[in-house]
Formats: sequence, structure tokens, C-alpha cells
Amino acid sequence: MRTSLLIAALLAVTAVGAATPQKIVFARVFPNAGQIGLFVAGADGSDEHPLLAVRDVDYDPVWSPDGRSIVFTSDRAGSADLYRVAPDGSGLERLTDNPAYDDQSAFSPDGAQLVFVSSRNGGIAHLWTMEMQTRRAKALTSGDGGDFRPSWSPDGKWIAFSSNRGSTLPFAHGRWEHLQIVDLYVMRPDGSGLKRITEHGNFCGSPKWSADSRHVIAYCMTAEQTLANRRAAPEPGNDTRLVSIDVATGTSSELPAGAGVKINPSPLPGNDIGYIRKDTAGSGAGLYYTSGKRGPKGDVRAASWSPDGSRVVFHKRLSAPPTTWRRTFSRNPDYDLTLTSILPSFNPAGDRFVTIGRPSGTVGVVGAGVAVAASGAEKADIIYQDKARNVLAPQWSPTGDTIIFGIGVFNAFFNGFHGLFLKADDRAEGGAQIAVIHPDGSGFREVTTGPNNNGFPSMAPDGKRFVYRSFGPEGDGLRIMNLETKAVTTLTKGYDNFPLWSPRGDLIVFSRQADGDYEIYTIKPDGTGVKRLTFARGNDAHMAWSPDGEHIAFATTRMGFKDEMTYTDAPQPYGEIFVMRADGTNVEQLTDNQWEDGTPAWQPTGRLSSRR
Repeated sequence: MRTSLLIAALLAVTAVGAATPQKIVFARVFPNAGQIGLFVAGADGSDEHPLLAVRDVDYDPVWSPDGRSIVFTSDRAGSADLYRVAPDGSGLERLTDNPAYDDQSAFSPDGAQLVFVSSRNGGIAHLWTMEMQTRRAKALTSGDGGDFRPSWSPDGKWIAFSSNRGSTLPFAHGRWEHLQIVDLYVMRPDGSGLKRITEHGNFCGSPKWSADSRHVIAYCMTAEQTLANRRAAPEPGNDTRLVSIDVATGTSSELPAGAGVKINPSPLPGNDIGYIRKDTAGSGAGLYYTSGKRGPKGDVRAASWSPDGSRVVFHKRLSAPPTTWRRTFSRNPDYDLTLTSILPSFNPAGDRFVTIGRPSGTVGVVGAGVAVAASGAEKADIIYQDKARNVLAPQWSPTGDTIIFGIGVFNAFFNGFHGLFLKADDRAEGGAQIAVIHPDGSGFREVTTGPNNNGFPSMAPDGKRFVYRSFGPEGDGLRIMNLETKAVTTLTKGYDNFPLWSPRGDLIVFSRQADGDYEIYTIKPDGTGVKRLTFARGNDAHMAWSPDGEHIAFATTRMGFKDEMTYTDAPQPYGEIFVMRADGTNVEQLTDNQWEDGTPAWQPTGRLSSRR
């Protein structure tokens, strides 16, 4: 009997270990494959060429003090890790190999150590140091706030860095995105002597030391500008300042550097300072110098000069087609992750999905349509488009014969940061309706009417009812409509969003503003049993049910920023994908990077592992 029980137990363990990984797809705002790359050029922009023969998602390079190597960050092997290469692109070697996020490295003046940003200790961006010879790494900072862009003083006695420790992650004016309140700090390389050198409440970042180790050069802006300047092409009127800060006294003086959104200042030989200018799409973007000279042009994002200042290495944005289907790194081997278009939703078989599509040639902020693609394909076909309105959040019905979606202008989602919620009426945006269509593009019809802004519909498992959110003069909250009778039932009242009906039909998950953030709740379809599932600092939203209704995937900002927002070019450069059980327990992190990951969808392919 004992032998039989032992064999049964071993077989059960083997079956669990061999379980097929769950498949989750999601969208990344930027970058996708081919959208950034490393380049080397003369300081004046001459002889610009790729650093590596084979490019991947490589970024944030830094030149070694002896000029013989360049350290950079790459996602080429999965999670963000540090690599080293010679300036001619030869001798590529990996320096870190950790499932966490490693980035933003800086050398000690003797080249023997690196200080860098890592999420190894609990998922928050903190500073670590590593001995180059032994590759031994140790934590330097800790706490709730993120630390970014460290710089070692030339005398080796101090490390300067930016940090949002102490920030409550306030919302931007009339928006749901968080502002990035960042201060500058200095500390000794052993972690002692921590000192804040800027006044709290706005933003100063990317400190670099002057040659005398007495001043740091940084760029500064208001807190509200941290929303405007995370755009790839900031709008006029959001100029930043370059400043020199006396570390001993905290006294700040502005440096003459002209107009524009200036970032990444770097002191150079000859009392010159190089910096990057993010610009509206045009010839103004690129590298500049306070001496008045120009460097390489284009959408440069991070730059480092050779010790003699004659050459510069940098990463910049590149043109590449959008990603429809591309495997990406997962922290948990029980889950396969794939990058795709925004707001995907699968048919019951899991072999096709629907998403938002914007055909080439569409101009302005309207025209987003319904796009359908085969799972694994690199092309989506537009099956419906209204050139005067936008499609938002299409969902494939559980019965497979219908796609349901919101249709309207949806200014808050499609018009950058211009759509503001300053008063209750702003959420109505002139109204929007729920519509249905067949997967072949036939049978379009709108099923709601009235002045409210209706959106984010999700069908019940039987396909006869759907839940949606509604804002406007007829009241706010979640509603359920019967498709046959057109009867509408009020489920909640207030600012609730992203409702999704469970595949089992017993629950509806949604996001609600609570305690200054957005949190995830469930409710029964009859309006009873409201339960809050998440309680973390930051926004939780963009939920997706597992096919069996046992788990929920969602996007969250709970891990905070992992970099200064100006470098990542994303509206919310701090989104990660998590999963949890339907009751809010067993919360697990799947992605760990500085990009904006969101809108996950669970691909129907099999049952969850029995150990979950």
C-alpha cells in the first residue's frame, strides 16, 4: 500500500511539473523589436554607426574610465541585464544574469566597480554595486521609493543619484497617470552619509559630477511637466533647466543651454557640457553642447562620452513596425508571455484574437477600428472602421459569434494627455455607445443609446447579457444590459471601470478608485458581494480572467518607477503584469522592466496547474 501511495504521489508531482504553461498576451507601449538601438559617433556627429552588428533591445550605454569598453543594458536574453563590449563592437560579454531588472550603470573612477539600478530586492528599483573582477553584487539602498541614474564622483568618495523616495505618486492634473516627484541625493559608496541636495516637490534628475567633485549637474522641471515630458516628442512650453548644484550647500545655479526639453547633462573636458534635447518631431532633436556646438541628430535618449570627450555612445529611437505577436521574458516559467497589440481578446478556441487597429493613412485622433488576427501571426486585418470615431476595448463573446466594443471619440484614451477629467461632465465626452459585430465584419449595430459615455463591455458566458461602464448625465457606474430585451440594470454607482464577466458567470471583476489609487474589486452579477482584492500602493487595472475563472491577470504600477520618465517615452513607464487568484490571494509578478506593460489577455489553451 505504501509503495502504491508513493508511486501515486510521484506521478502527481510529475504531472504538475509537466503542466503546460499558461499563455498570457499583453501590450507594451514602447519599445518593441527594432525600436531602439546603440550607436557610436564622433562628438560632432561624424562617423555615426551601430555599435553592434546584431541589434536587439539595447540601451543606456556608459563608457568606462579607461575608454576601452562600454557597458550597456539589454533585453536580448530575457530580463534587462548588463553587458560589456569594446567600442568597436567586439568582445561582447554578459555581466549580470538575474531575472530581475538591472540597468543604468555607472563606473567608479578607477573602473573597478559599477553602481547600477536593480529590482532584485523586492521588485523596487534600488542601487547596487558590483565588483568588475568578481561580479559580486550587493545592495546599496532600500525602501519604498525608487532610485535612479547613479553617478560616481571623480574622487571616488560619493555617489549621486535621483530618487522618488518620499513621493506619494500623485495623479497628474485631470488624469490617472502618476507624476514623478524626484529629488537628488548623495551618499558614500558604502551607503553612509545619505543627504538630499534638492528641495522636495518637483523634479531634478540624472546628476553628473563636475571634475572637482564639489558640484553635480542635473536637469530640472516642475512636477506637472513630468507628465508632458514623458512624451516621445514633448509639446512646446515644457522646457527643462540645466543646473549646477553645490553639494555642500545645496545652492543651485542655472546653466545657459537654450530652449527645449533638455535631459542627460554630462560635464566634458574643456568646461563643456553635453546634453540631449527631446524635441517635437523635426530637426531639433539630438545632442547639444553648452558651447553652442551640435552632436548627432535624432531621437537620442541616453548618451555617454569617451573619457577625452571625442566620441559618444548613445541609444536612440528607430522606426519599426508595430508588434502583433512576439514572445517575451516571464519571471515565472508557469506562464508564457507574448507581446501583441493593445487590449487583445481571444475567441473561445484561442486561435484568433481581436484588438484595436489603426490603419495606415488615418490622421488625427479618430479612426481606430476593430482588428482581427490569428494567434502567432504578424498581421491583423481591419474588419470595421468608422473614420469619425474610435473603437475601444473590443471583446470576443464566449459563444464565439460576436465581437462587442465601445465606439465613440474617447478623447481621454486617444488624444494623448489632452483629455482631462476636471469635472464629472468631462467623462461623458459627448457620449459613446456599445456596438456588436460578427467576426467576419458583418452585422454591425449599436445596442446602447443616450448621452452617456458607454464603454468596456464584456459578455456573460451565455452571450445574452453584457456588463459595461457608463459615465454621464444618466449616472455613472457599471450597468448590465440584456441583449434580447434591451433592459438595463444598474450594478454600481460611481467611477468604476474595466468590468469583465468571469468565464464561470459567478463574478464580475472591475477597477475602482479607492484611497487615491485604482484598486481591483469583484461583484456578483446581482449586485451583491462586493469584494476588494488589491490594496497596494499604485494603480491596479486592465484585468483578464483565466479561462477557468480561477485567476486574474492585471496590470499594476505598485512597483513604482524604475527610471526617470523622460527616457522611457511611455504614458505610464512603470506598468507590470501580475496574476492572482480570483479571491485576491497568491499574487505573483510576471514582468519586471521599466517599460509600460498593460492590457493582458489570457489565451484559452488549457487548465491551470493544480498547485495554483
